[in-house]
Amino acid sequence: MSSGKRDSWSSRGAFILASIGSAVGLGNAWRFPGLAKVHGGGAFLIVYLVALFVIGIPLLMMELSIARKFHKGAIDSMRGTNKKSEFIGWSATANAFVIVTYYAVVFAWVLLMTVCAVKFAGMTGDGEAAGNLFFDVTKTTGIIEGWTIPIPVLIALIVAWMLIYYCIRNGAKSVGKVVKYTVFIPLILLGIMAVKGCTMPGAMAGLKKFFIPDVNAFADPSLWIDAIGQVFYSLSIMMAIMFAYGSYVDEKVNLAVDGIIIALSDAAVSVLSGIVMFSTMGGVGMLDNMSASGIATAFIIYPQAIVNLTSVGWFNALFGVIFYLMLVTLAIDSAFSIIEGVSASLSDRLKIDPRKTTKVTCVIASVISLLYVTRAGLAWLDIVDHWTNMINLILIGIIECIAIGWFFGTDKVVKQINRNTVNFRIPAFWINASIKFIAPLALAILFVWNIYDLFMLNGGRYNNDYAFWAEIAGGWAVSAFVFLSGIIARIVINKKKKNGFVDEDIIWEENDPE
Repeated sequence: MSSGKRDSWSSRGAFILASIGSAVGLGNAWRFPGLAKVHGGGAFLIVYLVALFVIGIPLLMMELSIARKFHKGAIDSMRGTNKKSEFIGWSATANAFVIVTYYAVVFAWVLLMTVCAVKFAGMTGDGEAAGNLFFDVTKTTGIIEGWTIPIPVLIALIVAWMLIYYCIRNGAKSVGKVVKYTVFIPLILLGIMAVKGCTMPGAMAGLKKFFIPDVNAFADPSLWIDAIGQVFYSLSIMMAIMFAYGSYVDEKVNLAVDGIIIALSDAAVSVLSGIVMFSTMGGVGMLDNMSASGIATAFIIYPQAIVNLTSVGWFNALFGVIFYLMLVTLAIDSAFSIIEGVSASLSDRLKIDPRKTTKVTCVIASVISLLYVTRAGLAWLDIVDHWTNMINLILIGIIECIAIGWFFGTDKVVKQINRNTVNFRIPAFWINASIKFIAPLALAILFVWNIYDLFMLNGGRYNNDYAFWAEIAGGWAVSAFVFLSGIIARIVINKKKKNGFVDEDIIWEENDPE
């Protein structure tokens, strides 16, 4: 049984930094610039910012405010809004757990590449060698073949999990101490890279592509789909994280202001990453090589650019180390925040000691993550990532918005958001329209688009290079686990009741000052 006073942030600044650290991740550094390149540069940037304000900020504030009200993780927070909504919290928690099992591996890869980046010193001008370095190190086949685990990758994974656990070993207290460094270090490193990129001869051509919109791109529906998706994924919403972080927030915190600070900081890092990527790729004449695939960008394309930065090998290697160290500092925040979201949610609902829950969650997740460091690991990661993000996460977002907007009531959410406001109040129509109408409709369109693409355009196959059974196991079976987790949990809880487990009701009190 859990005991003692609930964790809380040491300060408002710790909460903001932790939330920014969670929101700002690898997607900001490698997916955002790639999508901007694919969708007309400034055109994508404009639609992204519109989606951020119309959908992203309201949903972020919604999760933070509900969690702050109950001081509970995702499962109990959703149960507090309506007992029948508990399964949504379980689905979000289960999906987040699946995500962290492979996100930790990506973290391990960037740790490994940080060390291996010194090899760029001997690859000046050899883009092919630089682009193959990742594959040479990880020995990945790219298909569902090869079950051995390269020792360097295994060591990197062990280090990654040790770092993740170290950062969250004491919950909000240790997280608050770590984010003082992990949030600012990547900004410094991105700044260094931006200065270098912007001083290169072809940088201006790249920056023009990034900031000047291609008006023809606005007519492409995939632009709107991808921009909405990027906002949704980037802010760490619908993943149990913001419920956990909101549950540690002091009652006096002004969530109306803090929510906007978190969202705009996330967007600012995305734009800075875009400046780095476009200026650098423009400087080395590789603008056309940019890809919407984060893995391809980080481990194939950008290394090719690094070895062509200058004719000085050691300088290129130094920038390679800076690039991957930047990714390390971005990845670790997101990785440990997912674990914290899962741990807080489970410990609250099952009344288990939070520290023990964190430890057990890390152990189980680390064992599962071994699948992704096999030689077939990249293919498995690609499959699981597609289903968790393109199917599960979006569907969770839809049903969470419907549950809160139509069955619980957005007026209560708005009241919570504006509890401690003085001069700046979030308009009720903004939150109401977003949660009840715009967000679920936009996410539904995104979901239908993904299903149409999967079944109508690709015959029900995500990638024909992968074995069909692997897509069933890593895709549909994972989705089934995520959405059936609530039923499984109910069976477990009912058995615990027979052994004295007390399942208290969670009630929304209407006596809070505005």
